[in-house]
Amino acid sequence: MGQLPTLAIVGATGAVGTVMCDLLSSRKNVWGEIRLIASERSVGQQRLCRGEQLTVRALTPEVFDGVDVAMFDVPDEVSAEWAPIAVSRGAVTVDNSGAFRMDRDVPLVVPEINPEQVRNRPKGIIANANCTTLGMIVAVAPLHREYGLRELVLASYQAVSGAGQLGVDTLHDQLTKIAGDRGLGSRSGNVRQAVGDDLGPFPAPMALNVVPWAGSLADGGWSSEELKMRNESRKILGLPDLKVSATCVRVPVVTGHSVAVHAVFGAEVDAEGAREALRNAPGVILVDDPERGEFPMPIDAVGTDPSWVGRIRRSMDDPRALDLFITGDNLRKGAALNTAQIAELLAAEYVAGAAR
Repeated sequence: MGQLPTLAIVGATGAVGTVMCDLLSSRKNVWGEIRLIASERSVGQQRLCRGEQLTVRALTPEVFDGVDVAMFDVPDEVSAEWAPIAVSRGAVTVDNSGAFRMDRDVPLVVPEINPEQVRNRPKGIIANANCTTLGMIVAVAPLHREYGLRELVLASYQAVSGAGQLGVDTLHDQLTKIAGDRGLGSRSGNVRQAVGDDLGPFPAPMALNVVPWAGSLADGGWSSEELKMRNESRKILGLPDLKVSATCVRVPVVTGHSVAVHAVFGAEVDAEGAREALRNAPGVILVDDPERGEFPMPIDAVGTDPSWVGRIRRSMDDPRALDLFITGDNLRKGAALNTAQIAELLAAEYVAGAAR
């Protein structure tokens, strides 16, 4: 254990932090000491991680002393304040918030796509992409390598867990309220009346509904989630001029973000060739047999690591375009897993340096 790096998990008791602990218990052990860090209300709690009962510590500057890698899953403003503090105490920080993603001195890393960027960290910080972007980009990247991506038109179907535990609780509470009333949804206003003011983090009822909005309002009527998909896709793929148009929709699914993708390439595409490229791509599972009713769906992808891809068709009107559907667990690859994979690249770097 003495030769292995020390890891800190900041936000260890949250939804994503809990998944991080689960992943550390199931993946190859590359860590020495692990420190769980959270807000004051969680300090002193015991959490199981890697088979050990660990006591949650308070977020202080001193808690990072001796830490080699810190994984952050906290709100943007907390990361903005504390990630540089962790770096100043000697820890390379992998941040899952949006605080640093578009900082030109902070790499935005997806290990299946651009692992070499881990070494390009002048601020000592590496950013993790938005959960919707992550699940989608893992499957789009191999197609880009094959055909040369030019444009993306995206429609997301985002699970309520993307809004945190409050989002999940809100959906379940609403479903309880409406259960058994088969007349709901057949007349304007009756779902709103049954749900009442219990909207949680959403602008409208989620039960029996889809809400064409996720994130906060940005310029031109776009949402922050839609801009993330555009800007982060460009940065991850190294395509600063990539045309991207996204519409983000919240759906009554607990966990598992999905994206309908219309991708335009620089070369003529072939659906079977695309399937072959995806079949061999890391982090991707191909589920594409409409005759048997086999499609990528969140109820199957939840709790798994890959991006599930299917419904692959060449566009009827453009031989350079593909249409496909992607889904994945937004708490795993969309957040905790990608963060853990980046941290594991850093652990390997640490061990290699120690061996020299």
